[in-house]
Amino acid sequence: MEIIENGFIFSDDRNLVDVKAVHHYLSTQSYWAKNIPFDIVKRSIENSLCFGIYKDQQQVGFARWITDKATFAYLCDVYVEETYRGLGLSKKLMSLMLFHPDLQGLRRYHLATLDAHGLYEQFGFKPIENPERHMGIVFKDLYSQPND
Repeated sequence: MEIIENGFIFSDDRNLVDVKAVHHYLSTQSYWAKNIPFDIVKRSIENSLCFGIYKDQQQVGFARWITDKATFAYLCDVYVEETYRGLGLSKKLMSLMLFHPDLQGLRRYHLATLDAHGLYEQFGFKPIENPERHMGIVFKDLYSQPND
């Protein structure tokens, strides 16, 4: 699946993903994956449904879904490089992803965000009903811990 609009390419072709660029963003600029090791980013991309935004053959945005393609999908690692923000690229990417054939008919779409609630609400995301039913194991600052 690929769309070209205003000089930007939006694609689900995992082979186009610049793993080094994604790693650089996640490890240095994201609040959720600071210091994440390169091999973990590479493995996450290999095992996810990935989407990229490209301009002049450079990665300028990224998102990935962790999904069984049958009942559940979790959206994560979404970003657009700061230089390209404010151009509607996130909205276009969300539209492309939500119409992707592998993400149709699922029972639950999930994500976590600190500051992009307004974007995701435009696409039907809402606070989780009955949050007390949801549980998790979270290792905060996992990538900032010294290795033994």
